[in-house]
Amino acid sequence: MSAELAADAAVEKPERRPRRYDPGRRDTLVATALDVIAELGVAGATHRAIARAADVPLGSTSYHFASIDELLAAAFARHADEVATELERRMRAAPNRAAALDALARHLSQDLLGSERALVLAVELYLAAARRPALREVTQAWMLRSRRALERHFDAVTARELDALVEGLVLHQALSTDPMTPEQVHHALLRIAR
Repeated sequence: MSAELAADAAVEKPERRPRRYDPGRRDTLVATALDVIAELGVAGATHRAIARAADVPLGSTSYHFASIDELLAAAFARHADEVATELERRMRAAPNRAAALDALARHLSQDLLGSERALVLAVELYLAAARRPALREVTQAWMLRSRRALERHFDAVTARELDALVEGLVLHQALSTDPMTPEQVHHALLRIAR
């Protein structure tokens, strides 16, 4: 063996950390992205911030998502799916139109407005979708699911108007220093659904 090869062999190579096998990493990144958005807003939801919060290497975010918009879309789609699934459950359980209005009022006050996190995520999605076309696909799919759930008890036009009112009330409640009471929300829903 030449002296040069012997010298290279004598130099210790740094020990490589074993790779973590994490089949759920993509899901972890999506869940963590929602946490980061809830805490820092969309503007603070960078690859770096999400990777740090998820305690994964920075490269994991770009390995699983081609862009930050793709990661945000996956995160918001998960949030929208959770909220839409709850509305669908409430509408299926409502035996009639009056009960459906009560269920919609509870959905709004408990599922959308009852949690600061859910409220912030909804408002962040609305704002981000106004600027990022990829996120409009998420909001459009969410609106369609909401309308289909409402159409169990209301005609298509009324379902769309109720859905728009719900979205407007979410923004109103988030921005108001004097938010509407649950009774006022219920009254507003009744005025459209007469």
